[in-house]
Amino acid sequence: MTNSSRPIVRRADRVHDRIEMGPNAQSDERALIIPLGDPSSTDPFLVMGEEKFSSPGFDWHPHRGVETVTIVLDGLLEHGDNLGNAGVLEPGDVQWMTAGRGIIHRELAVRREYAHIIQLWVNLPAERKLVATRYQDLRAGTHAVHTEPGVTVQVISGQTNEVTGPAVNQWPIFGAMLTFDPRTGYRQVLPSDERIFAYVVAGPVAIGGRVVRTGQIAWFDPIPGRSVPSTLPFATPDGDGQAKVMVFAGRPIGEPVVARGPFVGNSYAEIERAYRDLRAGRLGGVPRGTQVPG
Repeated sequence: MTNSSRPIVRRADRVHDRIEMGPNAQSDERALIIPLGDPSSTDPFLVMGEEKFSSPGFDWHPHRGVETVTIVLDGLLEHGDNLGNAGVLEPGDVQWMTAGRGIIHRELAVRREYAHIIQLWVNLPAERKLVATRYQDLRAGTHAVHTEPGVTVQVISGQTNEVTGPAVNQWPIFGAMLTFDPRTGYRQVLPSDERIFAYVVAGPVAIGGRVVRTGQIAWFDPIPGRSVPSTLPFATPDGDGQAKVMVFAGRPIGEPVVARGPFVGNSYAEIERAYRDLRAGRLGGVPRGTQVPG
């Protein structure tokens, strides 16, 4: 292989600590991993949080214009919507929900016991903001898995090493959970024009030339020019426990982003229409005795 054809090695552009938010009426522990600040710096990803809750959890609330990716780290998560979908997610399960034109749903700890989750919001391009709503409950046993000595790559979405994750999305996204033994090196191949983040659930892990610790997120911005293969290097130190990293990647959409509460659009007019549709019942009703923000 000549020097000109070697994959580009990605280097971390920035590393941030998650922002501890403390408890509130819905959650026992909250942390903001990706804040909704400058969407152009995280495009196509909008916001990501980590939650531990038992009661009451997140009762009926609407969404429009995004896809939400919910990963259960521990406990049991009950979900349901106003279309009649319902289920229980266990550790390792992922729910990929296309909110699209609008849905009202809820996420609760089963039997008010305990749930520990990460939820990511993925933006949708303007032409797909109002697609039909869809739920995908991706059970841990259905994820595509690639293994090498000392590493397991659980592929949720996209393709790597000839395995393809089960998620179907409206914008091409690679998503995986990587588990490493101590003293392990690995390189993940991804296109150079994609933005990547790597969130360390359990660490530390050296990623792209930086040591990233538990609760930190490393960002890798797209490399200008044509898309060529690039590699994201990982290495774990000596130790007794395994490391776990959530890795997502996607090409920036490059459109204006306007977000208010649970709705995302390309303009303020779209957000105002979403709230009008909610109040008029065009997102559907909710079970009697419940309320959603209006």
